[in-house]
Amino acid sequence: MSRRGRRAGRRPWTLRARLLAGLSAVLVGVLLLTGGVTLLVVDRVLVGQVDQQVRSEVAQAGVGDGPPGPGGPARDQDQPDFLLRGLGVGSLGARVEDGQIVAATLVGNRAGPPQQQYLDADQAAPLAAVPLDEPVTVDVPGLGEYRVAATATDAGSVLVGQPLEPTTTVVRELAVAVLLLAALGILAAVLATNAVLARGLRPLRRVAATATAVSRLPLDRGAVDLPVRVPPRDTDPSTEVGQVGAALDRLIVHVGSALDARHRSETQVRQFVADASHELRTPLASVRGYAELALRRRDDLPPEVAHAVERVESQATRMTGLVEDLLLLARLDAGRPLEREEVELPLLVVEAVSDAQVTGPDHRWVLDLPEGGDDEDDGEALVVPGDAARLHQVLAGLLANARTHTPPGTTVTTRLRAVDGGAEVVVEDDGPGVDPAVLPTVFERFARADTSRSRAAGSTGLGLAIARAVVEAHGGTVGVASRPGRTAFRVVLPGAAAVPPAAPAEVAVSPARGRRRAAPR
Repeated sequence: MSRRGRRAGRRPWTLRARLLAGLSAVLVGVLLLTGGVTLLVVDRVLVGQVDQQVRSEVAQAGVGDGPPGPGGPARDQDQPDFLLRGLGVGSLGARVEDGQIVAATLVGNRAGPPQQQYLDADQAAPLAAVPLDEPVTVDVPGLGEYRVAATATDAGSVLVGQPLEPTTTVVRELAVAVLLLAALGILAAVLATNAVLARGLRPLRRVAATATAVSRLPLDRGAVDLPVRVPPRDTDPSTEVGQVGAALDRLIVHVGSALDARHRSETQVRQFVADASHELRTPLASVRGYAELALRRRDDLPPEVAHAVERVESQATRMTGLVEDLLLLARLDAGRPLEREEVELPLLVVEAVSDAQVTGPDHRWVLDLPEGGDDEDDGEALVVPGDAARLHQVLAGLLANARTHTPPGTTVTTRLRAVDGGAEVVVEDDGPGVDPAVLPTVFERFARADTSRSRAAGSTGLGLAIARAVVEAHGGTVGVASRPGRTAFRVVLPGAAAVPPAAPAEVAVSPARGRRRAAPR
């Protein structure tokens, strides 16, 4: 997997988590820097104290060549005891002549007064390179690090060293203490910061909850009420969250006003369409009546006049259908209830496909019904509560859509199945399919299919809109899936029940079980 893919799969951090992580990182950095500087200062101070002690001891050890005190032994090259007198336990001393270590001893205290212990050659060798006057750190094999200072004498130089182990131990213990305190401090600070952030981000969460509640409201159509508002305490413009809350509250008010205006406009348009359609029915009926009356005496009319009257009647009939469709949509938009009766879906589907076969004989019509779901005496039929005429109009519209938008020879299959608590009707064809750019709007009013689905006849663009309105008025759903070679409209109606079938009806479909094909004509 690429780095971009791994990054895309990660769960994004919340603002609270980012703030907490950022503050924790800053706190860790500050504590580590403070602890490191503290340890460095303490180490320098302690080492400075050791250097001061070493300078003092080496100055005393290097004074004169005689005995270091009253009653002391005389200075002897083989007895360098006077160099170590007065030094503390753990100190070391050495005398260098001609660049060579003459003697090197370590003060010990195993029992009783301090005892001197001579260093071997390997242990004494690093002391030969100690410069004069400036203390340096020397690693003595087997003894650890020492802070050693040297001073010049008549015969050479004298070295005195103090161990750094006490200083190292103090610094190490202090480092452990600093780390423990830093860990406890970071933990306490993270908990306190988390509580503070939770309290500080609470107004932002309330604003986000308000925005989420508004986003879940159905705002696409119909009357919309926006009762959700940002709490007044979260609209204080003196705070950043308050500014966001106030802006969101103003946005909700503006959206509510716009939705109210849109609903009023839609209501006026629908009322106008309903009134205009209702008023057009009478003159259209008159036009059709006069045209039919004139055509009764076709032989007395000139051919061109007879043709014109026929076109007038045809267009009046087409306009009457459009007016009826507009009236139906206006009634459905107004929420007027439909007729409710027991509708036997298999019989309805058989009748609709038989009608489509008569209208489109150049297509291949196929029925796929459940067992016992047509005109047979045995088995059970699917029954749903609804308006039989409107449901037949839905099926007829879907079949007409498949007929008019597919070329001759296309196979159109109508399937009926029982689904969970309902019935499913699918009208599927193997035509060229619907353009993906047009697919999302096929159920809109006056929508036009893509030119890839050729039309042999005109269309008002209301068939699928009426189908959706009727199905939704029955509490169902309608959808479409399309690709080249397969377009399927799926209607799901709730409340289906299996009941014994009614008396067989006369339909032009073969009575074979399972997959059924309309009889050729």
